[in-house]
Amino acid sequence: MNLRKKATLGGVVVFGACGDVVLSRGMKAFGALSISHLGDAIHAIFTPWVAAGILLLLLFFVSYLTSLSFADLTYVLPATAVGYIFMALLAKFFLHEQISPWRWAGIFLIALGVGFVTAGPAKTATARGVRQHHGSVVDA
Repeated sequence: MNLRKKATLGGVVVFGACGDVVLSRGMKAFGALSISHLGDAIHAIFTPWVAAGILLLLLFFVSYLTSLSFADLTYVLPATAVGYIFMALLAKFFLHEQISPWRWAGIFLIALGVGFVTAGPAKTATARGVRQHHGSVVDA
């Protein structure tokens, strides 16, 4: 896997974790939302922390789409689970959340599972003589 592809997967991890943490920070500052007051949700979107979280999550989505263009879903999705470790560290130090030893153990078990998945190829080999072109299968 070349550097561009690794950077794209790294973007998925970093933008996803940072986006979730920043969005959480923004919503904690904004306060509780209610389905009966939908205007508050629209107002929340335009607060600085929430807007920054949304922007980071949009960058996550672009990176995720790009990753899916060169690797299988069964490779990309588990590879993004490394973001759970990064997100937990950000939540601990940036949001001052208390993370129990059981939760840390669960996060590291997920990361261990990711190691098994990423040991294989990123892309399933296509049938001999067949290639994909913009979502459709054509003869090579």
